[in-house]
Amino acid sequence: MQRHKHDFHGHSSDASVSFKQVFGRLFRFMSPYRNGLLISIIFIIAASLLSSFGPYIMGKATDSLIHLVTNGQPDPKAIQYFIHILICLAGIYLSYAILKYIGSAILVRLSQKTIYDLRRQVDLKFKKLPLNYFDTNTYGDILSRITNDVDMISNSLQQSLDQIVTSLTTVICIFTMMIFISPTLTLIGLVTIPLALFFSIKIAKMAQKYFKQQQETLGQINGYVEEVYTGHTIVSAFGTEAQTIANFENYNRQLYNSGWKSQFLSSTLMPITQAMGNLGYAVVVVVSGALVINGRMTVGMTQSFIQYLRQFSMPINQTVQIANIMQATAAAASRVFEFLDEAEEVPDAEPAQKPEIITGSVEFRHVKFGYLPGQTLMHDVNLKVGAGQKVAIVGPTGAGKTTLVNLLLRFYDINDGQILVNDVDIRQMKRTELRKIFGMVLQDTWLFTGSIMENLRYGRLNASDEEVIAAAKASRADAFINALPDGYQFMLQEGASNLAQGEKQLLTIARAILSNSPIMILDEATSSVDTRTEVLIQEAMATLMKGRTSFIIAHRLSTIRDADMIIYMENGDIKEIGHHQSLMAQNGLYAKLYNSQFANENG
Repeated sequence: MQRHKHDFHGHSSDASVSFKQVFGRLFRFMSPYRNGLLISIIFIIAASLLSSFGPYIMGKATDSLIHLVTNGQPDPKAIQYFIHILICLAGIYLSYAILKYIGSAILVRLSQKTIYDLRRQVDLKFKKLPLNYFDTNTYGDILSRITNDVDMISNSLQQSLDQIVTSLTTVICIFTMMIFISPTLTLIGLVTIPLALFFSIKIAKMAQKYFKQQQETLGQINGYVEEVYTGHTIVSAFGTEAQTIANFENYNRQLYNSGWKSQFLSSTLMPITQAMGNLGYAVVVVVSGALVINGRMTVGMTQSFIQYLRQFSMPINQTVQIANIMQATAAAASRVFEFLDEAEEVPDAEPAQKPEIITGSVEFRHVKFGYLPGQTLMHDVNLKVGAGQKVAIVGPTGAGKTTLVNLLLRFYDINDGQILVNDVDIRQMKRTELRKIFGMVLQDTWLFTGSIMENLRYGRLNASDEEVIAAAKASRADAFINALPDGYQFMLQEGASNLAQGEKQLLTIARAILSNSPIMILDEATSSVDTRTEVLIQEAMATLMKGRTSFIIAHRLSTIRDADMIIYMENGDIKEIGHHQSLMAQNGLYAKLYNSQFANENG
C-alpha cells in the first residue's frame, strides 16, 4: 500500500483569523434558538438598565441624609423620604438580580445547545471523512480539533455573549446617566477612553496571530505525544529517548513562544486601560470637588458620578477580557471549521443497489486508481474471484496488496473501471451495506478496553452469549479465555496489553467468525508468535475461511500453497495469477520470490 507522509504540522496558516467570518459562522449555529436568544438578551438588557439607576438613587439617598435633622431635631418627612429611597434602591437591585439570573440561565442553556449541535456536526463529519484524511493528518492534531478546540469554544461562548450584551448596555446606560448629571465631568472623565481603545485594538491584532499559532502547536504536540506514547517500547529499545525528548522540547518551545507572546500581549491590555481610566478618575475627583464647593453640584451627585465613572471602566475592562477570550475562541473555531470543511467521501448512490443473494463472488474490471491526482498506482487491474475461493495476494512491500483490499471496502474510490460483488458495482451500494459483507482479521489486532465478551460481540452486536462462546471455540480461543481470571468477563487493558500477541490474534479471529460475513479479508499475522500458537492461529483461520470467499494478504508464502488463486502484485498492478504449482512452473516473479523466501527460511 502506498503510504502517505504524516504531516506533523497540521494545517498551518499565516493568515489571521477573520473574526467576522468565524463568529458569523459560529452564531449561525445558534439560529435555531434565535427566539430564546432574543428573550435572554432582553432580560440581560433590562437587568443592566435597572443596575444603571443604582448609583443615581444612591446619590439621592446621600443628599437626603443632609435633611434628616433640622435644627437638631429629626425631620419625619425627610426620614420617610430617605426610607422610600432605600426601599426603591433595594427593589432595583433585587429586580436586577432576578432578571440577570433568568437571562443568564437562558443564555447558558442556549449556548450549551449550540455546542451540542457543533459537537454533533463534528461527529457526523468524522464519519464522512475519507481514509485519506486520517492518513495525512496526525491523530493527535485531529483529536485536538474535536476536543480541545471545541472545549475552548464551549467555555467561552456563554461567558462572552453574556459579557458582551451586559457591557454594551451598561456602557450606553452609564454614559447617558453621566451626561445627565454633568456633561463637563463626562468630557473630562472619558477623554482617555478613545486612546485606551486605540491601544487595545492594536495590541489585540498583534496577539491574534499568536493565539492561532498556540492552538496549532497544541495540536502538533498532542500528535507527537500520542505517537511516541504508543511506540514507547520501540523508543526504549532503540535508545532514542534523547532524540525523542529533543523533538518534544522543540514542539514545547514553539508552544511556549506562541503562548507567552499571546498571553503577554493580551495581559498588557488591562493595565493600559486601568492606568488611563485612573488618570481620568483623578482629574474628575479634583474638578467635582471644586464644583461642590462652588455650589454647582451636590455631594450626592458627585458620589453618583464618581460611581458611574468607576463603573464605566468596568465594562471597558470586561470588553478587554472578552477580547482576550475571543482571540483564543476565534483561533479554536477556525480550526474546527477547517475540520468541518474537509472534503468528504463521495455520497452513497441513491437509490442504492444490493445483491439479492451474496455468495461472495468478486470481480475487478479495468480498475485504475491512484492516491494522489496525476499519480496512478493501478493502471488496469482485472480479476475474477468465484464464490468460496481462497485468494492469496503476494508481492514485495508497497506492491499494492493492502490497496486492493482498501478498494474492495471502499475506503478509497477507484478512478476508473468497476469493482463488483455478486455482479453489483460497489459504488452503487451503501458503504454500510457493503462493509457488512466483509469480515476482517488484520495484523493490527485492534481491541478496546472492556471485557473479552464485549470485544468478541463487537463482530455482531446482537449475538447471544452462546453464539459468542461458540465463535471463541471455533477460533481455538476458548481454552485460554477460560484459563484467565473471570474468563469471558476478563477486562482488557488499553490495547489489550495484558494479553499475548497470539491470544489477541485468536480473539480477532473469533470476532470475525461471529460476524458470519460471506467474504473474509485476512492479513497473516503469525510471524511474531511461537510455533504452538501459530498452529492454533492457522487452524482458526482455516475454520474462518471454510465455505467463504477469502482474500489473504500473504507474507509467508509457505502458508498459502493450497490457495485456489495466488495473485502476484508489483508496483500496484497484477503481474501473475494462478495456483502455486502453475506459478512455480512459470518460473516467473512468484517463483523467484518463493524460492528466495524458502531459501531464507531454511538457510
